[in-house]
Amino acid sequence: MKLHYKVPGDDFTRAGEASGEVKRKLKRLGFDSDVVRRMTISIYEAEINMAIHAGGGVVDVEIMPDRITAVLTDDGPGIPDLDKAMQEGWSTAPDNIRSLGFGAGMGLPNIKKYTDILKIDTVVGKGTTLTMAVLIKPE
Repeated sequence: MKLHYKVPGDDFTRAGEASGEVKRKLKRLGFDSDVVRRMTISIYEAEINMAIHAGGGVVDVEIMPDRITAVLTDDGPGIPDLDKAMQEGWSTAPDNIRSLGFGAGMGLPNIKKYTDILKIDTVVGKGTTLTMAVLIKPE
C-alpha cells in the first residue's frame, strides 16, 4: 500500500496530518502498537521540521509486510551541518517558533531513535530527503 501526503509550510495546525492519517491506517491494518508509535512519531517530527525550516514538502509512505518506509522530501534550504542537527537540543528554529513549543532540537534525534533505518540526503540551497523505515519483526 502506498500513501502520499502534502505537508503545508508554516501551518502548524495542519502539520501532523500525514502522521495522524498513517497512524489510523496502520492501526486499521493491525500493526503492533509499538510499530505504529515509532513510525507515527518519526513522521510527525519530520513534518514539523518541514513546516519550520523548509516551507513544507511531501510524505510518501509504503506499507509492506516486513517494513513501513517513509520518504519525506522538501525543497527547503537544506541542512548545513548535519552532525550538529543530529545532536539533541541543537536547533536553528527562530524564537517565534520556539514560543509555540516547537524547535527544541529533538526532531532528527527522535527520528533516529525510533526508526530502524534512517538515511538523510541534504544539499544546501536545494532541499532534504529523509528515508526512514521501521522493520516488522516476525513473531
